[in-house]
Amino acid sequence: VQLQASGGGLVQAGGSLRLSCKAIGLNFSINTIAWYRQAPGTQRELVASISSSGTANYGDSVKGRFTISRDNAWRKAYLQMNSLKPEDTGVYYCKALSTWGQGTLVTVSS
Repeated sequence: VQLQASGGGLVQAGGSLRLSCKAIGLNFSINTIAWYRQAPGTQRELVASISSSGTANYGDSVKGRFTISRDNAWRKAYLQMNSLKPEDTGVYYCKALSTWGQGTLVTVSS
C-alpha cells in the first residue's frame, strides 16, 4: 500500500490550498482516510477523517475552514483548506489503515 500526498505550498494568511492523497494498492472504497499534520516541535495531530460512507470528522481547530472529501473511482482523498492561518503551517500526511503518505509541506505566511 502506498499513499501519495501532494498540493502543499506557500500561501498567505486567508488563502486556500487543496491537498490530494492518491492510494495505490489499497481497497480504497472501504477504508477510512485521514489527514494529519505536524508542526515543528509538536506532535502529529488529526486534522480530518472521512469514512467509507462519507462521514467526515474534523479537529476543532479546522472546523468550518477545512473540508475533507473522497473520490472512490479515482482512489483519491482531498483536503480543501480555506481561510488559512499561520498556525496551520506544518507537514500534512494522509493515512489509511497503518500506512502513512510521505507528507506535503504547507506554509502559511502572516
